[in-house]
Amino acid sequence: MALFMSCKQKPAERPKRPNILFAISDDQTFRHTGYAGCDYVKTPAFDRVASEGIYFSNCYAGSPGCAPSRSSIVTGRYPWQNEQSGQHASSWMKKYVPFVDLLEENGYATGRTGKGVGPFRYARTEADSLWRMGDAGGKSFSSINYKKGADERTAKGIRNLNYSENFKYFVENIKGDKPFFFWFGASEPHRSYEKGSWKRLGKKLGDVKQVPGFLPDTDEIRGDLLDYAVEIEWFDKHLQRMLDYLESIGELDNTIVMVTSDNGMPFPRAKANCFEYGVHVPFAVRYPKGFPGKRVVDNPVSFIDIAPTILELTGTSPEGMMPISGRSMLNVLRSDKQGDVDGGRKYAVAGRERHSSSRYLNRGYPQRVIRSKEFIYIWNMKPERWPAGAPRRFDPKDSTKLYPNYGLGADGKYMRAGAFTDIDDCPSKTFIIENHDNPELSKYFGLAHDKRPEFELYNVVNDPYCLNNLAGSEELKSTEASLKEKLFEELKSSDDPRIVGPDQEVFESYKRYSVIRKFPKPEYL
Repeated sequence: MALFMSCKQKPAERPKRPNILFAISDDQTFRHTGYAGCDYVKTPAFDRVASEGIYFSNCYAGSPGCAPSRSSIVTGRYPWQNEQSGQHASSWMKKYVPFVDLLEENGYATGRTGKGVGPFRYARTEADSLWRMGDAGGKSFSSINYKKGADERTAKGIRNLNYSENFKYFVENIKGDKPFFFWFGASEPHRSYEKGSWKRLGKKLGDVKQVPGFLPDTDEIRGDLLDYAVEIEWFDKHLQRMLDYLESIGELDNTIVMVTSDNGMPFPRAKANCFEYGVHVPFAVRYPKGFPGKRVVDNPVSFIDIAPTILELTGTSPEGMMPISGRSMLNVLRSDKQGDVDGGRKYAVAGRERHSSSRYLNRGYPQRVIRSKEFIYIWNMKPERWPAGAPRRFDPKDSTKLYPNYGLGADGKYMRAGAFTDIDDCPSKTFIIENHDNPELSKYFGLAHDKRPEFELYNVVNDPYCLNNLAGSEELKSTEASLKEKLFEELKSSDDPRIVGPDQEVFESYKRYSVIRKFPKPEYL
């Protein structure tokens, strides 16, 4: 009997649940990693995740702006489904529960460092009773900063936050024996940059083999691109340190690593635009224990697919969240195929409303976009408005005085935040505006600032810079009709107020808590 008892089997141990490290840069287009073939950006950490894991060649952000895009990530919903909690610099309502909360309820240690889900206004006191108290990306661990004498930052525009040390602190002091979900939100490569920082790092203008076709190929633009590269590399450096640390403690192979960016590069005709360079972002996932690696997936995927994927991966119920619009990518991650892995994934949809304060009465530039593997189709809902913001504004120091057209002073120099404020101020923007009447360069001014037709269609395989609008062409009539039908179907099924109402202009009513600029009433009103 004693012998029998000694042979009894022990209860089966619960499989160890994976950690998740979610790394997101701020304003990085899909082209700008070493893995994607960019010649002037060095990203060994991203390249490792992509080459050892799964690289998604067609990942689309929820929006070409940070707040609505990050809203899509944590809710699994399109920005237009989240009311003000999907709009830039508005408020986050309690009812939009992020998946991060549910992971914590399901036994995960959760935390973040750097930029979370923002910019949003969160509850300041109990009086803000409808607002969420605390960032939707989780509790912040961001107390370890660089100190004078031990500051290794490579440019003045880089945030004074030691991301990797804050992550290490979280693992060693907060995680305990739980699996973790950690959000690494870099502020880089968001503007502004230290102009010429690339020179200190040994970069050369000739390193930039190809300037995007919507920007002029000049030394000024190349230098701006290299300063952008410096900040991408800073994000990647801290990602590398996190990977190395996890490897040193034996946790890397039990950690699902996801790396992406919230929207495209902060340059004219990119960020805050629904063209390729505004919504197409890098995305790679590594988890050798569970996902066959060394694969490239070409199916379009969306940020709204991330939340349901993480919930399924962790065995976490979505109960408590608003209905999710995205679809889990777990079947794609667990597949051993590449290329076209999931025949049901043919399109990704995104959109924008208001970005910065850039038009009369703080109005936005509403767009919706659908992307197939070959085409991108854009609906500009208010084509009478300026896509990059109004060309004139009132003087912030004297609201009765108008700035000159295009924000150009009497000396022909662009004044800071002088016009077209949906484009971040930067050397590229300044150069293009100051050369708006140069016969050899004026086309770039038009590409960035001119009004656009209601519908735009681009073959992104042949025209990745979205320069040749094919909408209305006879030879692509059926393609355009099909994309339009699919786009409108998705907008209707997701109850987009711009389509189904009852108030199609409700987005204009959401309060903005960041700076508000004053603009003259446009002629079309």
